[in-house]
Amino acid sequence: MKSKKLILLTIVTLLVFTAFFIQAFAEKEAVEKEEPKLIEKMTPKLVDTSEYKKNPPFTIGFDVYWLGNSWSVQFAEEFKYEASQHKDLIGDLIITDSEGKVAKQVNNIEDLIARNVDIIVVTPLSESALIPVFRKAKEKGIPIISNAIFIKTPEGRSLIVSQVNAGDFEFGRVIADWLAKKLNGQGNIIALSGMAGVETAELRWEGAMSVFKKYPGIKVLAHEYADWSYPKGKSVMASLLPAYPDIDGVWSGGAAMTRGAIEAFQEANRPLVPMTGEDNNGFLKVWLKLKQQGSSFDSIAASKPTYIGSEACRLALKVLQGEPVYDINIVAVPIITSKDLEKYVRPDLPDSLWLRTRLPEWKIKEIFKE
Repeated sequence: MKSKKLILLTIVTLLVFTAFFIQAFAEKEAVEKEEPKLIEKMTPKLVDTSEYKKNPPFTIGFDVYWLGNSWSVQFAEEFKYEASQHKDLIGDLIITDSEGKVAKQVNNIEDLIARNVDIIVVTPLSESALIPVFRKAKEKGIPIISNAIFIKTPEGRSLIVSQVNAGDFEFGRVIADWLAKKLNGQGNIIALSGMAGVETAELRWEGAMSVFKKYPGIKVLAHEYADWSYPKGKSVMASLLPAYPDIDGVWSGGAAMTRGAIEAFQEANRPLVPMTGEDNNGFLKVWLKLKQQGSSFDSIAASKPTYIGSEACRLALKVLQGEPVYDINIVAVPIITSKDLEKYVRPDLPDSLWLRTRLPEWKIKEIFKE
């Protein structure tokens, strides 16, 4: 009887260990498929924020990094609108504008520290330049949240409490996956990225290449930078069309560049090919018009949601109430396809609107007037 029990125990033990190793292997595989720069090297950890707990009303310092395009304008408005919904907690919202200038941002953060705000939310224009002023904030017990740009160095991360952003690697990967499958894994493509050296552009392209490397039948004819610009996207594509008579698809890391590419194809009397896009209303209007005209053109619109601003405000309130938060918060990348295009496009509103938003209708119409 004892031998039978021993055999049974051995079998059960083997099954448990087998299940454990299968699960461990599966988890390892899942991790290896994740975004390398933002997940594997920046694993989220839960942070105890009890030391920052205060009684409301809070004074929040919010630095607007730049208002040079409609995305950044809407992004800032998402933060401000979210703050307006918490008047029971927020007594004062002090807003500074860095105008895209690193030196001004450093001065703005120093000013917010001097004004003894309870927390600072900032989109860092330069991690290295801001480290000294981040250190000053930490010495005064003022927590900092990085919004829409990830702080990556160990020193930088040690000086802030939390950060929130969308995964740009995932953005590039998702739209590349759609394009590769749309082409059945075979075809010549042109790639258009934003600004050379800018993290958002480079990570999106890394994400795209992580897909294209898996498809030997996909050939990248050219990869050019077009600065997320409609006119530059058009001119770059116009210069490439004569050199490449056989283009089967376009990977674009921004909606304005895609609009430019579409026009370049049309003016060259070339048949439209599948092109990736973004959740900008102007692009979706063009896409909808083509669809209504019976064009075979197809696309996918990924999003770096402007409501990252809203998320940052919510995160700040959690910190000031002493709630545990993750040091890294990655917002999912929502997409729009031809199946739900009509649901999101707004023909009645300006091209500059970004569709993935938490702003109410009245606020959208107030910001985006024709």
